[in-house]
Order: sequence, then structure tokens, then C-alpha cells
Amino acid sequence: MTERQMQIGEVAERTGLSLRTIRHYEEVGLVIPSARSKGGFRLYTDADVERLMVIRRMKPLDFSLEEMRDLLDITDRIAATDDPATGEERERLRERLDSYRKVADARCQTLRAQLMAAEDFAATLRRRMRAGH
Repeated sequence: MTERQMQIGEVAERTGLSLRTIRHYEEVGLVIPSARSKGGFRLYTDADVERLMVIRRMKPLDFSLEEMRDLLDITDRIAATDDPATGEERERLRERLDSYRKVADARCQTLRAQLMAAEDFAATLRRRMRAGH
């Protein structure tokens, strides 16, 4: 059975990313469509969609395009089955992946603190609105 392929419009709908953003990620080498139709349309697989979702989840954590590319390269290399990483290389890859996890954890903590401050501010505004009535 062949893997189902989707055109860019369906991928945009499934990921919540714009067509322009998906094309940009292709231009910078983060996601390459798995195939092209006879008419030249980009065709994506579920694996491509999952890769786009990983990128989308990195965005709010302010990872640069270079960091995204590096992180995707690490996960691709760890998951490779045709030429699997072994021993020392695998350990180095896992260490690099763990350093990205630590950065992501720290950035999530910062975002939580910012959200708490924003929610506190919004609550203050609501209280002032009620008091003004």
C-alpha cells in the first residue's frame, strides 16, 4: 500500500500554518515535500505533516531557523534506519537533544511566568471595570 499524499492546501489546514509559511520552510530546507505531482504540485506525507508540527511547536519557544534545522537533523539521525547511529555518535546526538530539551523547558517556564503576569493584569483591569460601575 502506498502512503497517502496531500497537497499543500490540505497540509496547511491540518497544521494551521499558512501556505506561505510552508513554502518558506521548504525554501530554507526545514521540510522538503516527499514528491511532486505530474503537474508540479508539492505532495506531502503524514511524516512531512508531523515534521511541520514539530517546527510549529518550536516557534513559540523562539528557536532560530538554524536551531530548528539542527534539532531536526539530530532527530532524523537518531531515527535513521538505513544507516543507524551507533555507540559514541548516538550518545553525542542524545546529549545534543537533551540540551535542546533543557532550553525548551527553561523557555516554557519563562512563558508560564509571562502568562501569569498577563492574567494578573487582565484580572486587575476586570476588577477596575467592575469598580467603575
